[in-house]
Amino acid sequence: MTLFGDGLDAAVQKAFTRPAPKSAGAQMRYLVKQLKGTKPVAQMLRISQRTVERYVKDQIKKPRLDLAARLEREVKKRWQPQIRAKARQKAATTGGIVIDTRARMGYTAPIGSTDQDRLRHLTVALPPRYAARLFEAQERGASDRELKEIAAEALKDVYFQDNGRRAGQLEEVRLTDIEHLEFEL
Repeated sequence: MTLFGDGLDAAVQKAFTRPAPKSAGAQMRYLVKQLKGTKPVAQMLRISQRTVERYVKDQIKKPRLDLAARLEREVKKRWQPQIRAKARQKAATTGGIVIDTRARMGYTAPIGSTDQDRLRHLTVALPPRYAARLFEAQERGASDRELKEIAAEALKDVYFQDNGRRAGQLEEVRLTDIEHLEFEL
């Protein structure tokens, strides 16, 4: 599970105008339609083509837990692509993104200042340029570590340095021991 990637996906999913299919049969039919056949769906979900066909015909109604999770994740990944794109575009150009996190934060600063890591709960509105960087990195398949670094840099700039008005000597902010992380568009 990728904490930052899943958090960004959850924020975008709140923009959906219609709920994604709930039943296994409806989800399977949606994926078959999207991928244009039962064979690619079977390969993607790592199940047999015959099993996919049974779900499509509602002969099987209740998937195993691991399959149910994969099925839901794949459907949500493809659900309402235009609305997903609009939400990302708006966040990246005008709206920005809000990060709500409870994590241990520390920073690298000059000698004589307190750079002790401590647990903080922050809710910070990040400007569109950071939303754009987060979404671009996510789309090119960036690791959770890279997304965390972008978020830490954004928090350094917006929260700790107040967009250049204070703590000018601050060099790096570290996010560790993340207990809670949520994004809002």
